[in-house]
This record gives sequence, C-alpha cells and structure tokens, in this order.
Amino acid sequence: MTVSIDGSRLAALVVMDRDAFDRQFDETRLARLGGLACLPDPIFVDDLDDPALERRLAEVEVLLTGWGAPCLDAARLDRMPRLRAMLHCAGSVRPQVSEEFWRRGIRATSAAEANAVPVAEYTFAALVLAGKKAPFIAADPAVRRDDSRSIGRYGELSNEGRTIGVVGFSRVGRRVVQLVRQLHEATCLVADPVAGPEDIRAAGGVPVPLEEMLPRVDVLTLHAPALPSTRGMIGAEQLAALPPHATVINTARGALVDTAALERECASGRLNAILDVTDPEPLPVDSVLYRLPNVMVTPHLAGSLGSETKRMTDAALDELERYVSGEPLRFEVTRDDMRFSA
Repeated sequence: MTVSIDGSRLAALVVMDRDAFDRQFDETRLARLGGLACLPDPIFVDDLDDPALERRLAEVEVLLTGWGAPCLDAARLDRMPRLRAMLHCAGSVRPQVSEEFWRRGIRATSAAEANAVPVAEYTFAALVLAGKKAPFIAADPAVRRDDSRSIGRYGELSNEGRTIGVVGFSRVGRRVVQLVRQLHEATCLVADPVAGPEDIRAAGGVPVPLEEMLPRVDVLTLHAPALPSTRGMIGAEQLAALPPHATVINTARGALVDTAALERECASGRLNAILDVTDPEPLPVDSVLYRLPNVMVTPHLAGSLGSETKRMTDAALDELERYVSGEPLRFEVTRDDMRFSA
C-alpha cells in the first residue's frame, strides 16, 4: 500500500475552479475521497498561489485537479516538495503539466476515457441526424414541410447502408466506430496513421488512408488530437474530395479544419456541417456558418457537462484507490503520450 513518508495516509488536495468543484464533488464523492486520503483543511482550493496555503502545500502528496487548475510550473512545484501524483478529474492534462512536472518524476492520470463517453454519444446522435439531414431541414425557413420535393436539394435522407469516415482512432473515435455498428449495413472507414489495423478491424472499422476515405463517405467525423501536424488537416483539398451532400462533424478540435474552406463549401450548399468546436472558438459573430441552414453550430456541448462530470470524478477516485493500494494506474499519462494525444 502507498502511504506518506511518515507512514500515515497520503495527504490530498482538490484543485479546480469553484463551479467545477461544486459540480463534481458531492457528499458521496467527498466521503469516498476522505476514506482514501488524509484531507486537512482546506479540502479544495482554486488558487495555488495563495500565501496562506504554504503549510498545506508543503504537506500535499496527491492533487486531484480539474477545470481551472493552474499549470504546475517550477515555482508552484517548489511549494509542494512532497507531491507525487496528479489525478486529473477532466480530460487533457496539457494545461496543468510542465517540463518541470515531468522532470521531477511526478505521475499523472487523466479522466479522458470517461469524458469520451458523452462525446461519442453526441457524435453518434449527430451522424444519425445527419443521415436524415434533420438539423438542416429544420433550420431551413424555405422548406415546405408538406412537399418532399423541397428537401431534395439536401440529398438522400437515409441511414441505411451509409459510409461513415472516422478520422482518428482515439478514445472517442474508437467508441464511435463501435456505435456505428448499430446502423444497418453501415461501413465505417477509419483513417489513423498511428493506430494498428488489427485494433481498428476488431472494433468494427476498416483501416484506410485519409485520401482514399474522403470520396467514399456520407459523413466525415473528426476525432484526432490538436497537434502541429494535424492543424488544418481537413483543408480545401480534402473538403473538395468529399461527395456532394456529405456532412462534416467536428467534436474534436476546431483547428483540425480550415474554417475558411469549410465556409465556402457550406455556403455553396455542396457540404453540410455539425460543429461542436470551431477555429476560432467562438466564431466571430458575423461568421456565415451561423447563418447557413445546412450548418449546425453548438458551443462545445459534446464533452462532459452537468451530471456527466461526476463520471470523471469517479474515474479519478478509482485511480486514487489504485494508487493508495499500490496497484498499477489504469489511465496514467506520460510525457511521451503528449506527442499523440490532446
């Protein structure tokens, strides 16, 4: 069992903004945390730079972090000499970790796997609605709902035998591939230069290069990380390769798509889009994407919200339980992981 240096229970501290703490830590979860670790006052802080925390930070060994937690740079880490692990109650740890964090050998885990659940659910719902062109028809004031010919310009309205293209066999991408199997006679193509073809096939996908995928899909859904190598990966050339009436779904990162090129394709009526993320985010108020009926823009709703966020708290507490029991961590994040993940 992992214990403090002096043999007592590990001292833990929750670090995130107040709204996140109130959402994610109810009485049940606070009780579970208290059963796993020592929790001197205060249990929760949203400012690691507060001089009044000197003694508390000097004792802390495990941080449970979340939205609003600051970067753990050298100056902050100097105030936490006993820190051994950061268990993140949210997705990406990029905003919290630093080179000094890794240099000191501090361990990190992420609840990104738990956060992938609602994103995949949202994506699957979006691609089913895209098959029927439902968001676009509903938003089109010119549609005569008693005349089916007036909706013909949106293409075929069907989820039968569709070809879905998944870019990025990530935590979310893998779940989307599995969900697509519910659609009758659907084909799910997957483009990911890092993922193993056997893993893709086992999930129900067909591995293909991106350039081969694009001309074949009815829906293109993006699940790649935001890295220098992926910025603008869906640009004018890639969008032009998509068939007429195809729908682009982005629940990953706005920077994966060339916004100006997407604006042109959607304004022409050739392509449709469902965008939960954009570049920039939010879009300028005068963006044409807000005004087009064949584009649905939502303000980053796909990820964990409301009661969904407690799933991430549970994932972090599961990791804490493994940590204090000396068991292997299930969702540990390393410096090398940062090269390929969000």
